[in-house]
Amino acid sequence: MRFLLRLASLVALAVAVIAGTIDSIQSVAASAVVMTPMGDAWQDLSPSSLSALQSSVSYYVHPRFYAFVFQWLMLQPAFAVFLVIALLLWMIGYKKPPVAGRFTA
Repeated sequence: MRFLLRLASLVALAVAVIAGTIDSIQSVAASAVVMTPMGDAWQDLSPSSLSALQSSVSYYVHPRFYAFVFQWLMLQPAFAVFLVIALLLWMIGYKKPPVAGRFTA
């Protein structure tokens, strides 16, 4: 299970780097800071899955959760969202080293 969490963390980190690279290229081209919101990036990649997630969150969880949390999350930069996801997955899959050290019996 830890392997899958670390692999998912690596994938999220790779997506964050790609999103940050795209934003930096657009920023240089526009001569201004450009940060793509998560909602816009998701809309460009898969609009049907975004609308399905929006309807299921507003129906199954609570409409106010959708109004406050989900919309706030979709306004954040895509690279930052994926960096936080990568960090959380890595923290869940992290294995602490033994206290006594490596060479104990």
